[in-house]
Amino acid sequence: MRVLGINALFHDPAAALVIDGETVAAAEEERFSRRKHGKRPVPFAAWELPERAAAWCLSQAGLRPGDLDAVTYSYDPALAHPARELGLDDPWDDLRQLYARQAPAFLCEALPGLDPAQVRFVPHHMAHAASSAFAAPDAEDCSVLVLDGRGEATSHLAARRTGQALEPLYAQRLPHSLGLMYEELTEHLGFLRSSDEYKVMALASYGNRDRYLGELRRRIHPTGDGGFVAAGVPWAELCAARGPGEAWTPEHADLAAAGQAVLEETLLDLVRWLHGETHDTTLTLAGGVALNCVANSRIAAEGPFSRVWVQPASGDAGTALGGALWHAADADPAPARPMAGADLGRGWSEAELEAWLKTAAVPFERPADVAATVAEALAQNATVAWFQGRAEFGPRALGHRSLLAHPGRSGNLERLNDIKGREQFRPVAPMVLADRAAELFEGPLPSPYMLFVHEVRPAWRERIPAVVHVDGTARIQTVDPATEPLVARMLSRFEELTGLPVVVNTSLNTAGRPMVDDPRDALECFGSAPVDLLALGPFVVRRRGLYAGSGGRA
Repeated sequence: MRVLGINALFHDPAAALVIDGETVAAAEEERFSRRKHGKRPVPFAAWELPERAAAWCLSQAGLRPGDLDAVTYSYDPALAHPARELGLDDPWDDLRQLYARQAPAFLCEALPGLDPAQVRFVPHHMAHAASSAFAAPDAEDCSVLVLDGRGEATSHLAARRTGQALEPLYAQRLPHSLGLMYEELTEHLGFLRSSDEYKVMALASYGNRDRYLGELRRRIHPTGDGGFVAAGVPWAELCAARGPGEAWTPEHADLAAAGQAVLEETLLDLVRWLHGETHDTTLTLAGGVALNCVANSRIAAEGPFSRVWVQPASGDAGTALGGALWHAADADPAPARPMAGADLGRGWSEAELEAWLKTAAVPFERPADVAATVAEALAQNATVAWFQGRAEFGPRALGHRSLLAHPGRSGNLERLNDIKGREQFRPVAPMVLADRAAELFEGPLPSPYMLFVHEVRPAWRERIPAVVHVDGTARIQTVDPATEPLVARMLSRFEELTGLPVVVNTSLNTAGRPMVDDPRDALECFGSAPVDLLALGPFVVRRRGLYAGSGGRA
């Protein structure tokens, strides 16, 4: 059973290929087009498809469109209602629905040889649910919670996986939407809607939630039956909007803190209701709201489930994978196989990487052990662009397309934010060896996908100040030597040199641009940003020699 999953309608267009229940490849179109999020989530862009991502997925398996058993599209227009009936202010939504209905024709044009009868519409939130329930390890029986901005007519789905079946239990009808609420808050605070919600989460740590919490609780709260109220918040009556280029104020931070608090409170109620219906031990999460790692940590700490697993591509990109897994589970008796990791994107051989370096005419070397060389540079307070293996699927850099630094130097937070062109209130994350994590951090472990926040234990806060947020937390990534041997070796060598089993890990990109994906992206980023060393596969390029040589191996 060969299924190509497509996400395209709203934002983060992506493609994923599932063969006999195994995820073979998955990639976001932004990594090819170099447009952040692929496109803006407006009706006029709804027709755009992840053509390059889909072509690459097929090439990974040596397939042509005609070889596919099905192509899934993670939205079912038959379930949609006019925006005005849903209470949404979206006058051009009819155009979006028209494009959705014509998706089979658009897909056949983008994938020559595809039979339009092979296209399957998958309900948007079922695709989200499948992306977590079928991808999670050891989750044959689990509860599933999906929350995002909107699907066809709802913004939320509570469901249960039993074997190969997904059973819906409750769905919250629009206009009530925790995702849309958070998007509105993001826009009111002067950030880019459907893009910068993580900035609100970071800003919330600087605020006092009590200033606005009472008013927001009246507008945003659970209903006790698996649903919630979240619509019509008069943001401007609470706090003046932050204009473009204006500095944020304590009022803005307080509003962010209150918005984050009511989100967490409502999610906890939904989780408790769901557990009361299923009595499962495992909860899986997906949808854009599931990228809120602060809320995830409260669910893990205070919720009734003993285990919480979050899809690393929880945003709409993940519905490409979920749609394919959902159809495969429905049509194929073979069980879906869990994700082995998030490294599902493009990769290059050593020979191909060396050819890129020679074409770029930059001086480079091949050390005996690139992990040791990088660790030694980091110990001397260098910043390192780290490009290894296949690219990550989802928004987190997990040791394949990363920017690394020394966590013991407090100035490295400002330094990295300057390199990336980011606001200074935003934290950077630590990667840590899995067997050392509990010594430094308190929270859900292991945490391989950087989707929870952890309390930094007091004894370590002054030792790794660059990764400690203002509230004493860090969003960690645990590294297992069995699955990430190169990263683990680098961390071990760094600890030998510094006594710290932690390295700063943030995404390898600059503000407004997608994460680096191919070698050209890596070289361009390294050439334009003040990074000291580029580790491209087994090769190293040093900034101090970048303009000194004439190219070729140093």
